Amino acid sequence: MDWALFSIFITVAIAHFLALLSPGPDFVLVVKSAINNGPKKSIGVAGGIASANALYITLCLIGVGSLLATSVMIMIALKIAGGLFLIYLAVIALLAKKEDYQSITATEVATGKETTFIKEFFTGFMSGMLNPKNLLFYLSLFTVVLTNDVSLGFKIALGIWMTSVVFLWDLSVIYVLSREKVRRKFSKLAYYIDKCTGVILGLIGFTIVKSAFSK
Repeated sequence: MDWALFSIFITVAIAHFLALLSPGPDFVLVVKSAINNGPKKSIGVAGGIASANALYITLCLIGVGSLLATSVMIMIALKIAGGLFLIYLAVIALLAKKEDYQSITATEVATGKETTFIKEFFTGFMSGMLNPKNLLFYLSLFTVVLTNDVSLGFKIALGIWMTSVVFLWDLSVIYVLSREKVRRKFSKLAYYIDKCTGVILGLIGFTIVKSAFSK
């Protein structure tokens, strides 16, 4: 087993899943779609968000690889910027108040509003594409874990893994949090979950910045 690649995978997998746990615009959209349209049509939203993430992941993997081949200084600058962005996400999470999570339970069932799987897919895709945090997060994450020694096959496998996790996470949100009782309980836990993920993402961001200066 290549322990270097294994450590890269574990780092990416943990940071990525922690980011998914933190409720954002995509999360709220998935919950609202599940409540208003039911699980079947809401799968379109999950598919759209996952597709947008897949596109950003591909662009970042290609972009980071190109920069690695051209300029070490650019990579160091990106590594510092990426680490600072993760620290920024951590600060936002740590400073958030309990009231900020009430929107999760504020969704109401829509009446007389027809939609289709395609419309929900497009809505999810645009939500994922227009959320700048998605691009910045993947870019900041890949600058620290990818090197010239990482093969194309590993990059593809990593991209498929992260896209699959996004889709499966949104599916679980649809089928679990579409229930009002469960959603209310989660909204209370979301505050504390965000605090924990904020601390860990902050530590990862600090480690990224530190590694950039140490080299």
